[in-house]
Amino acid sequence: MSAAVNSPIANPELARMTDLIARQRRAFTDDLPVPAAVRADRLTRAIDLLVTHSDELCAAMNDDFGRRPALLSKFTDLGPSVTALKHARAHLKRWMRRERRAVRFPLNLLGARAWIEFQPKGVVGIISPWNFPVNLTFSPLAAALAAGNRIMIKPSEATPRTSAAIAELIERFFDLDEIAVITGDAEVGAAFSRLPFDHLFFTGSTAVGRKVMQAAADNLTPVTLELGGKSPVIVGAGADLKTAARRIVLGKLVNAGQVCLAPDYVLAPRQQLEELVPLLIAAARAMYPNPAENPDYTHIINPRHQRRLQAYLDEARAAGSEVVSASEQADDPAVPLTVIVEPPAGLGVTSEEIFGPLLPVHGYDTLEEAIDYVNARPRPLGLYFFGREDQRRAVLDRTIAGGVTVDDVIFHVSVEDLPFGGIGASGMGVYHGVDGFKTFSHAKPVYRQARVDVAGLLGLIPPYGKKLKRIVDWDLKR
Repeated sequence: MSAAVNSPIANPELARMTDLIARQRRAFTDDLPVPAAVRADRLTRAIDLLVTHSDELCAAMNDDFGRRPALLSKFTDLGPSVTALKHARAHLKRWMRRERRAVRFPLNLLGARAWIEFQPKGVVGIISPWNFPVNLTFSPLAAALAAGNRIMIKPSEATPRTSAAIAELIERFFDLDEIAVITGDAEVGAAFSRLPFDHLFFTGSTAVGRKVMQAAADNLTPVTLELGGKSPVIVGAGADLKTAARRIVLGKLVNAGQVCLAPDYVLAPRQQLEELVPLLIAAARAMYPNPAENPDYTHIINPRHQRRLQAYLDEARAAGSEVVSASEQADDPAVPLTVIVEPPAGLGVTSEEIFGPLLPVHGYDTLEEAIDYVNARPRPLGLYFFGREDQRRAVLDRTIAGGVTVDDVIFHVSVEDLPFGGIGASGMGVYHGVDGFKTFSHAKPVYRQARVDVAGLLGLIPPYGKKLKRIVDWDLKR
């Protein structure tokens, strides 16, 4: 990370970034407090930006991916972003209200009061990824704007057309001291993460998340890390396999599996694998016949990621795993759904986040065995369960994940009023709705003392005596 600051590529941008963060911090301080009307206006302008230029942004995403259906982009990127912004605008005044807190006896009877006031933190940095480049920029932006902050954004260099479009549109709709966008390569991103933000929000891989956290530590910048990991699906004995297979495949193939919440692997009763695998393949063929030519099927973002996925498959075949492709075309240039049956431990598909349309399927003999399998690995961003209520209760009680969808996959992320985030290797901190507002706000505690001489009444003024002893004795009772 430190090499980025000394890089001849990063230095011109570093000077600009340093100037921008200073400019935004001055503007932020000068304009305190930030009224609800100002925050609502910024949210409205962000909504107008997305609604007015949705086709332009979809075209940019299509160019970056090589093929990405406009309807999919509107469903996964534009729609959720507008929903988050509108939700924040609708609830803003309620979120901004002070929260009363209890004051202990007898101070409460004497007139003392305590409350929490939510203040913006200041200048927030947002580093967004390439897989949902609009959604994962504007959804955290909604929470940061609702909280009253100034914002600097570093979008992904892997989607350069979309990043350029976001930068141009933000500059058109916002002053630089409100929101600024910094484009550039990974070195610029590394320098960006070292800026002295009041909060830094990162979405991306666990490996890069570690570097971002290390960079932020130099400034003691608080971070929210939205990472990924291997999100499991547990299919309980007796579950409706056809429904489960269709929903798993639908979630797995959205954006060609390039989703941090995509089902990464499936655990199912061993005796049902022979039935489940053909159902998964049939569901994929029904949804995306001829993936290479199918206009609804998203491309893998770039050749490097295609090679990575192909290396996983080659390794699995070399290890003797059964590999079943949903494509009926040999050497399909697209990467179709490919089921890998019972791959051994230590392979790429069993140890790395796949981030593509490959789906390992493992058999288990007891539900406890499936739970143990999940618990033996880093805590996932999402966990999905299909099955009976008693089985579901055991899974919910005995596993820890960032979030859970029951009887489907991924959908918990679509509920704006639920917090979204990971735990452990899958991230830290949450956003969405009021939880996002609180992430980007400082909860400032305020205490107002009673009008009476509290210190005198309590015997706190030396020399200490019987009054204070009575209070201490009362406090130390069991």
